[in-house]
Amino acid sequence: MIDKAAAKLEYKMSHRPMGVFQIRNRANDRLFVDSSTNIPGRINRHRFSLNAGLHNSKTLQADWKEFGEEVFEFETLEPVEPREDLNYDYASDLETLEDLWLEKLEPYGDKGYNERKMTRDERLQMIRANRKL
Repeated sequence: MIDKAAAKLEYKMSHRPMGVFQIRNRANDRLFVDSSTNIPGRINRHRFSLNAGLHNSKTLQADWKEFGEEVFEFETLEPVEPREDLNYDYASDLETLEDLWLEKLEPYGDKGYNERKMTRDERLQMIRANRKL
């Protein structure tokens, strides 16, 4: 008989691939860059939403519909190895790595499907403008 508690603990402690990955349209070389602590899970979420016609990126969704799933490839750009500290929070590491890859690849406009992130100054200006309302 399988010990469910032990199996659950083993699953929680197992390493799932994490890091920065891209979705690349081989028909036009446009890219979508993302990061996750569970790359296979995030890719499944992207595929599901694209196949359901519900993806947040309307341009990626339109190309998925036009070219078909077989034209797209999913590739890990930079894996992140797990640390010995089981409570380590990878969120800031992944955000920084994703920002570096976005800066390097610039997957915006005709080159990709990502939306530019606001700079710190742009965020502060937006906060100031909202406070005046």
